[in-house]
Amino acid sequence: MNLFATVMTYPAPSANYRGESEENRAVIQKITYGRFEYPIISPESMRNALRETLAAYGLTCNRTRLNDEEQLAVRFADYPDPDTYADDFFFGYLVAATGKDRKGILDAIKKSGRDVSAFRFKRDSVLRMNLARGIEPFRNNAVFTQSPLTSEDSPWRNAKTSALLHRETVLTAFQYPFALNLDDCKAKPDWTKALLRAIGELNNVAGNHARSYFEMAPASIVVRLTDQLVAGYDTYGFDSAGNFPEVVDAILTKGDFQGKEREFYLGGKIVKDMPDQAIKALTEKGVTLDRDPRRLLATVGETAFPAKGA
Repeated sequence: MNLFATVMTYPAPSANYRGESEENRAVIQKITYGRFEYPIISPESMRNALRETLAAYGLTCNRTRLNDEEQLAVRFADYPDPDTYADDFFFGYLVAATGKDRKGILDAIKKSGRDVSAFRFKRDSVLRMNLARGIEPFRNNAVFTQSPLTSEDSPWRNAKTSALLHRETVLTAFQYPFALNLDDCKAKPDWTKALLRAIGELNNVAGNHARSYFEMAPASIVVRLTDQLVAGYDTYGFDSAGNFPEVVDAILTKGDFQGKEREFYLGGKIVKDMPDQAIKALTEKGVTLDRDPRRLLATVGETAFPAKGA
């Protein structure tokens, strides 16, 4: 069984996920789609936020971010162990070692009392994600702010002069897909439910969140549970109005999807904005609807991994 989902966030002004600065101009990373450039946020930044969220939930994670270094830096608590660390389990890893280095690592693992035969130097990610792409194209918006002059009698200062800061800005919602092979998750059902909860509460993504606030949690979400190996529709299917016509219209009128019981799940604003007649018709066709996307993800988790005795 596979889980495919597309999340659409609420729109808000954002200057997150900047590329290399051009002098004092902070540049948002973009991708060309059709005739326009759209702002993007990387799956790596979302995965890092998910790791930190899982750790905040109390799950044990191997990797932690070191925030007071001269460059991006992390620390690993131990050699990878997907049975012990939730991030090793969901996000995969690669220990870049060959020859004698591999033997030294295996000796160290054996000395620690772990089962060497179960150790793997690399593991694919169970959670698959793709870029978050803005719903609206980038329109060359920018804001200017000024950093103050620091007086000479201060104990420290970063610059001897004031500076005018030029920051590219967008006002858009983002959408991004993710996928899980639920058979790969069977060994850790509670962790998987926690991961779905973390996606429902996703925040602190992309850089600049020390002072900017942009939520990556779903305003709307479309989920499909299927034995197919592909979603079967455009995983960037939300339009600028927040609708997902390829799935919703197909179930209601086209017959492309049968809307089998417990196959399609729609949650959040896409349900809140839906006419009562459409809600009734989708429900009759076996689609699960919920006005709260976080509650919907909890339902998906319980459907995929029902509690014992349920």
